[in-house]
Amino acid sequence: MRIDPESRALSGASAFIAFVALNVVYLVCCLPVVTIGMATSALFEVMLRYSDDERGSIVKDFFPAMGRNALRGTVVFLALGLPMTALLFAGTFWVASSSIVSGAAAIVAFLGALYLFAALLHGLGLVANFHTTIPRTLKNALLLPAAEPLRSGALVLIPLAVVAITAVFPVFIVILLTIAFSFGAYGAAFVFRGVYARHVEE
Repeated sequence: MRIDPESRALSGASAFIAFVALNVVYLVCCLPVVTIGMATSALFEVMLRYSDDERGSIVKDFFPAMGRNALRGTVVFLALGLPMTALLFAGTFWVASSSIVSGAAAIVAFLGALYLFAALLHGLGLVANFHTTIPRTLKNALLLPAAEPLRSGALVLIPLAVVAITAVFPVFIVILLTIAFSFGAYGAAFVFRGVYARHVEE
């Protein structure tokens, strides 16, 4: 019996294994926390390339991408992630109060955090796909959620859905640890490509 290495079944199995390996590598690289920005931008870069006719090796290309994006990915992550976290804490604090004013303040804080989360994802996507200055990247990242509300909503929905499903069904953590981030980034790559097709100047 001869096995065709180019068969669809083997190609699909190889791609699945590569996605699992990338997911594990990504999670390990995120453990120091401060490396989340560079690791996520590298994940987006690899998936942006792979979503374009499956170009490149998604595991082998991850570490060079992480090195290229180290500075800009980290700065964008801190510049947008820290105020987002502060708003989340503020919203949680206001929720604990019982007045109407505190409730309104909590809603504003959570909406602000959600906007900054969308901006953060856009920012890391921009780091992955464009070699521009950090100030320009941050400016575009903050503008894109307003310019592309539907696509930004899709970007935010992917990780929020994963977290919500894991909270409701703890067994889903197995999926989280094996394929959720790599497949989520693959889906995000198509969203990014739609955004860039509309806004990148010829």
